[in-house]
Amino acid sequence: MAAGSDYTASIGVAHHRDIGGFASPASDDDSGGFQEKHVEAVKSPESVQESGEPKLQRKLKGRQMGMIAIGGTIGTGLFIGSGSTLADAGPAGALIAFLVMGSMVFFVCTSLGEMSTFIPTSDPFNHFATRFLDPSLGFAFGWNYWYSWMLTVGSELVACGIIVQYWLPHLTGAIWSVIALAIMFLLNAVSVRGYGEAEFWMSALKVLAVFVFVIVGILTVAGATGGEAIGGRNWHIEGAPFKDHIVGILKACIVAAFSMQGTEIVGITVGECANPRREVPRVIRSVFWRILFFYIASILIIGLVIPNNDPNLVSASGAGDVAISPFTMVFQAAGAAWAAHLMNAVVLVTVLSAGNSGLYACTRVLWVLAREGKAPRVLRRVTRRGVPFWALVFTSLWSAVVFCISLAGNQSVYVFLINLSGLTGMGFWLGIGLCHWRFRRAYVAQGYDLNDLPYRAGFFPFGPVYACTLLAIIIIGQGYGTIWPKFDAVGFVSTYLAIPLFLVFWLGWKFVKKTKWIKLMDIDLTTGSLLEMERNGDIEIFPLPENAGWRKYVRWFHRKSD
Repeated sequence: MAAGSDYTASIGVAHHRDIGGFASPASDDDSGGFQEKHVEAVKSPESVQESGEPKLQRKLKGRQMGMIAIGGTIGTGLFIGSGSTLADAGPAGALIAFLVMGSMVFFVCTSLGEMSTFIPTSDPFNHFATRFLDPSLGFAFGWNYWYSWMLTVGSELVACGIIVQYWLPHLTGAIWSVIALAIMFLLNAVSVRGYGEAEFWMSALKVLAVFVFVIVGILTVAGATGGEAIGGRNWHIEGAPFKDHIVGILKACIVAAFSMQGTEIVGITVGECANPRREVPRVIRSVFWRILFFYIASILIIGLVIPNNDPNLVSASGAGDVAISPFTMVFQAAGAAWAAHLMNAVVLVTVLSAGNSGLYACTRVLWVLAREGKAPRVLRRVTRRGVPFWALVFTSLWSAVVFCISLAGNQSVYVFLINLSGLTGMGFWLGIGLCHWRFRRAYVAQGYDLNDLPYRAGFFPFGPVYACTLLAIIIIGQGYGTIWPKFDAVGFVSTYLAIPLFLVFWLGWKFVKKTKWIKLMDIDLTTGSLLEMERNGDIEIFPLPENAGWRKYVRWFHRKSD
């Protein structure tokens, strides 16, 4: 058991007896159900909410979580940056890259879904690593997640100014960036319901844009928009269907993986979900279908309509390049002269949505860190509406600092900071896979029945092993462009600095707090669990609907396991 850490006091000492070669929870009832363990624990004031102190409110509804999950991952990486995968790997290579990375993200989400449904928390990265691995790893994951999204919010403020300048070039972009920050702050400061409702409508707009894009793309390929039928001719030109073979696919995989970042935010919303038992499994099950439609279908359409040797595919990389984004080019191929204005509006909403979600994620993670004594105590203060206000102010100020750095004449520091945040997203996903591996092993080792899990991730242990392997490859290969064909020292450092920075957080906290790796039999599977919350009346119990028709087959697919 971890000794000398802030979390040690909340880990119970369970009494076990041996049954058939493995430990089982002590119980007079051997029915195989999830039995309550005999726990001897004294909870520290840093890990438990003080009585009478305001706390987060479970006000996020099913429709809000569903739309956040569906549209939350659709960002500028898809709308603008996805074209580079076509240029790097060809149409078939880009499609394979998104299929491979989509499958990886699917398994990451199912792993997160299993743990988050079992133990609903607003900071799964810090909490699960602290609980299932080592408290020092939880500290590192928590703070790295915070600074990653804090930097991202700052970059989205810069993007807002650039986007609005497309329509109003004579006005400085800084004005619109400040307005954007004010909007994000107010949406988060009102209540979690305000955040959820804003994200619902912004995500709905992004979903609608992709849906219209796919329909228009299909019509364009068939020649139904007035032009010549394209068919599959762009798959037979030079550099198609594959370009640079395995090297091109690997390059496209890195871009595809980064375009899907943000999927994990749905795990943070669990801490404020009104009905985790019903809504979280439903949301996680939608991951497979949204990846299939929004990413795979979009890349397929782009590869059919746009030749992979179009120079605009490489040129489009940021918010200022919306006029030459692959989505704009497809609409223009269909004869839509207004395509650039449409996509600029969609990208503006996308940037606001990303900043809004980033600010939400940062405040919740920082709030949990403060509660566990890993951040200043003042940041644990919560308003009567359930908003971690000082954590919100703290994050907003630092994001504003990042934005101000971008206004400086020398952009190298700003670019350095943004590159620093890129690799950390892959690290969080890797941590989720490791935590799920340990959680499931502890769950089985302590004698619990897998059928009693509120949501059971399918294809274990293949899922987390497959995801972690791909993520390790992505993390190592992310900086290939800084090494070959010519070594770029500044680019190399900015790309990989996230790794030593993570080590500083991890080993520094481990040295100060003398934390230890938690043994499987010492992992606490009771405190804060969904079952405990339902038994104590902390969460309202809703009846689960019967799985009728096609739903039971979808459920079987997700519950298939070892």
